[in-house]
Amino acid sequence: MTGVQPQSLHFKERAAAELANTQLQSNMRRFGGRFVAARAKVLHELGDFEGMRTAAAAARDRALADLDVWIERFEREATRRGATVLFAETGAEVADLVLELCRRHGVRKVAKSKSMLSEEASLNQRLASAGVQPVETDLGEYILQLAHEPPSHIIAPAIHKSTEQIADLFVKAHGRARTLDIPQLTREAREVLRGHFLTADMGISGGNFLIAETGSLALVTNEGNGRMVTTLPRVHVCITGIEKVLPTLEDLSLLMRLLPRSATGQSISNYFTMVTGTRQPGDRDGPDHMYFILVDNGRTNLVGGDMQEMLRCIRCGACMNHCPVYQTIGGHAYGWVYPGPMGSVLTPTFIGLENALDLPHASTLCGECGVVCPVKIPLPELLRKLREQQVDRGLRPKSEMLGIRVWSWLALRPRLYALATRIAARYLRFQGGGRRMIRHLPFGAAWTRGRDMPAPAGKTFRELFAKKNGAG
Repeated sequence: MTGVQPQSLHFKERAAAELANTQLQSNMRRFGGRFVAARAKVLHELGDFEGMRTAAAAARDRALADLDVWIERFEREATRRGATVLFAETGAEVADLVLELCRRHGVRKVAKSKSMLSEEASLNQRLASAGVQPVETDLGEYILQLAHEPPSHIIAPAIHKSTEQIADLFVKAHGRARTLDIPQLTREAREVLRGHFLTADMGISGGNFLIAETGSLALVTNEGNGRMVTTLPRVHVCITGIEKVLPTLEDLSLLMRLLPRSATGQSISNYFTMVTGTRQPGDRDGPDHMYFILVDNGRTNLVGGDMQEMLRCIRCGACMNHCPVYQTIGGHAYGWVYPGPMGSVLTPTFIGLENALDLPHASTLCGECGVVCPVKIPLPELLRKLREQQVDRGLRPKSEMLGIRVWSWLALRPRLYALATRIAARYLRFQGGGRRMIRHLPFGAAWTRGRDMPAPAGKTFRELFAKKNGAG
């Protein structure tokens, strides 16, 4: 299905390694929820935020309910304005189509704006192997290209890197004097990338939204690279998922009030770009050839099913910004393109539940991801559904399934259940010792391997309630 080789089956091992990575832990602490605080400051500007979330969810649902109709309308309008619309069923087909376009137009260098779908397709690797030079122009993506690493966050790809690490990468790549001055590092990257913008034969971008009624691409960035990539090269290729289509510009205006505020805590992003068709007579810039590659790669499998609500996602990153698990381990532990709560749902549905067994459990189910989602995706509920599917398909460990069966058998026999819980409460109280903290939990060693668990009072809830009721 996908060009990227998933590593999600190894989530536990990868998460353990990230927890032991002192540099990563320091970098993630420095991040310290900055997007969370910024988001909280700007939400009041919207007035009825909950009402707007409801309207946004409804707008996304309307588009998904007739997805084929809106895709056809978008194709018709985009074609009428000079663009060519192509379709790819898999990530590998995305790369095949791009390489064919490179051959057709004699492309030797590609300047890329941020595109998570190009990560799904392993596009950079395929381009390089075919002799085409890919250059990431988003600053975070450029840093990671130098480091030969995938993104750790969908809106702040290099969030796991420190200034010192970035400075070392720049010294090695640029051969200039080392500096820790962030504006100077940014200027250095800008000077290096400017030449690539001017000499690239093709620009590749992602797409935040596609507008069916006009055949337009809406692109949201905080750096000028997005506009450079879509206007300077003679060929522009937009790669985006089929679910990104919106019926009208009115729908776009609604979602654009929510996207930057939810993502980075900005009232509006630094750059908002609408791209419609190819360069026309009299235009001062723009591509001579424009292509849209609309990608499935597992998305249609969600339509009409239990996971369809996940297709509402507008890739703001709010769920991971607020997730205590993501904030602790970063994005690489999730083992594929999408991290955090949204990735814990998307990855199993895209690459197969059997290939991402631990991701539905990579959550405390605190519910915050669902509360902050601007399009009201019930992420905790979707994670629970994936857990249920694992049980139904027998994908959980045998020891876990045996434990569930034993508990179920006891729960259907109230007297035995009461006796068992009385014994367990007293035993766990004994295990806690004088500190009343359990260091080694029977049948739960993984839980207490890295943390202590408070010991119970030594009596069951029923016993405590009866005692209090009797005293009353």
